[in-house]
Amino acid sequence: MLNFRNTNIIFSLLLLAIAWFSTRGLISYWYFAWLLIAYSLLLFYGSYFIQSGFFMNSVCSAKTMKKEIAISFDDGPVENYTPEVLSILKQHNIQAAFFCIGKNVAAHSTLLQQIHNDGHVIGNHSFTHSPWFDLFSHKKMSVELTMTDDTIKKITGFKPRLFRPPYGVTNPMLKKAVATGNYISVGWSMRSYDTVIKDEKKLLKRVTRKIKPGDVFLFHDKCLSTLKILPTFIQFVQQKGFDIVRLDKLLDIDAHE
Repeated sequence: MLNFRNTNIIFSLLLLAIAWFSTRGLISYWYFAWLLIAYSLLLFYGSYFIQSGFFMNSVCSAKTMKKEIAISFDDGPVENYTPEVLSILKQHNIQAAFFCIGKNVAAHSTLLQQIHNDGHVIGNHSFTHSPWFDLFSHKKMSVELTMTDDTIKKITGFKPRLFRPPYGVTNPMLKKAVATGNYISVGWSMRSYDTVIKDEKKLLKRVTRKIKPGDVFLFHDKCLSTLKILPTFIQFVQQKGFDIVRLDKLLDIDAHE
């Protein structure tokens, strides 16, 4: 399996080989530039695609033949549109997972309590969800995760074990922070891109075009388009013979301490 450690070993050997051949005039020094470009592209791929497991392991789906999937929501809770999302889930007797931003939890503690009371999984999604989060040191990341844990625990009485990286981006600093906090990193197998796709028909088409047993769907409970398609999505999934189960049940992991 290609990961950060193996990549560094391979590219170090290639670098030595290029250096040896270039000093003897057998190849051009331009090979150093091509090697750097290739290395940079691999790092980008490993950072951006959480399913690759390049820097750290993340659970992104379940290995199962049962027609079961899980749905998850990131970035809440928010006044618009978390209550409506919760209402739809309750109407359909579905339990989902909510990966919450700590500062939003602090601002909307009643909503988090409702999420908890309705039986949904609550996960950690950092405290600020800063656009610079990926550049933080592992210590600063750990501070954010701990602050979110503490805020959630004050309201629910438990510490979440599940963590979803902001933007789904991983790197060596995050790997260390996750290990320090003993979290389980959770990704997804179907990304809705509901923060980008505002057209309801296009969004519904994307999330229903191919559903597989064990899929984990990523939505955001701050998007109007998601709120609009959610009932239709649930009905479509169920008509296809799938059950929507809670994330921790699908993945067979403990969600809380």
